[in-house]
Amino acid sequence: MVSHACTTFLRISARTAERLTLRSRTAVYRTGLNDGRSVIVKLYAHTARRNAITEAAAIQAAAAAVPVPRVLGYGTTSSEGATALITSDLGRCTLGSAVRTGSIDHAQALRDLGGLLARLHRAPMTRPAPRRPFHHAVSALARRCPSNLLNAIGPALALVTDSLESAPPVWCHGDLHFDNVVLAGPQNTRHLVDFTDAAPGCREADVAHALVMTAAHAPQDRLAVTGAYSLPLDNARLSAWVVFQTVRCWAYAAHHEDRALWSNRLADLTHQSPHLFRTPRKEGTSR
Repeated sequence: MVSHACTTFLRISARTAERLTLRSRTAVYRTGLNDGRSVIVKLYAHTARRNAITEAAAIQAAAAAVPVPRVLGYGTTSSEGATALITSDLGRCTLGSAVRTGSIDHAQALRDLGGLLARLHRAPMTRPAPRRPFHHAVSALARRCPSNLLNAIGPALALVTDSLESAPPVWCHGDLHFDNVVLAGPQNTRHLVDFTDAAPGCREADVAHALVMTAAHAPQDRLAVTGAYSLPLDNARLSAWVVFQTVRCWAYAAHHEDRALWSNRLADLTHQSPHLFRTPRKEGTSR
C-alpha cells in the first residue's frame, strides 16, 4: 500500500518503508523514494472516521498560522475507500525526544506547546466545518465508564457542554503532546504534526488535552502552558475539560498500571477542583 500510494500521488516508486506507528485504523511509514527523497506516508483504513482527505485539509488550514509538514499528495487508494496522505519528512527529532535527553527543559517544552496552540487557534477557518457532536464522545465514554463515574463528573460535563454552545470554534489539533512537535531546520523550528484528530472545536478543550497528555496537572506546569498561550482562556471551562479528558484517558487505558495512574490523577483533580465533581449523598438512617 505504501508503494501504491507513492506511485499514485507522486508518480515515484518507493525504495524503503520503515513503519513508525501502527494503530487500529492508521499506519505511518517513513519512506525512501527512488529519487532520493524521504517522505512520510500515512495510510487510513476505509473504516476510519477521519481520513487522509480531512487531515490534509486540516494541515493546509493550519499552515497559515504554524509550521507544519508540506502536503505532497493525498486521496483514495482503494475501491472500499481507504486513503493515504504523503507529507514531507521533517526528521526524527521531536520535542519529546529533546525533553527525554535533557536538551530542552520540561518547562520550556510546555511553554512551546502553549505558544503553538495560541498560533494554531488563530488559523482562519475559510469555510464552515462541522464540529463532531459532543454527545457522541459522551456516548462512547459511557460504554467504557461505570455510570457512577459519569454521574460524579456531572458538573464538569455541564461546563464543557456550555463551552461548546457559547464559544466560537477554532481549529483544534486534538492530540497535542511533546512527540507531535518535530524540531527541524537550523533554528530547530517547532512544527506541528499528526493532524488525525484536528477539527473545529473549543480552545479550552485543545489546551486541556495538551495539559493532560503532558502530565501538566501541577499548578506551575499548567501556568507554563497557559502563560505562553496568548489568547483569552476561561479557566473554569479549562478545568472542566481537564476533568473530562482525564476520565477519557482512564476509560481508554489499556493496562491496569495505566488505569491506576489515571485514577490517581483523577483523585488529585477532585481535591484541586471539588466544584467540578458531584459528591455522593450519604444515605439517611432510619430511626
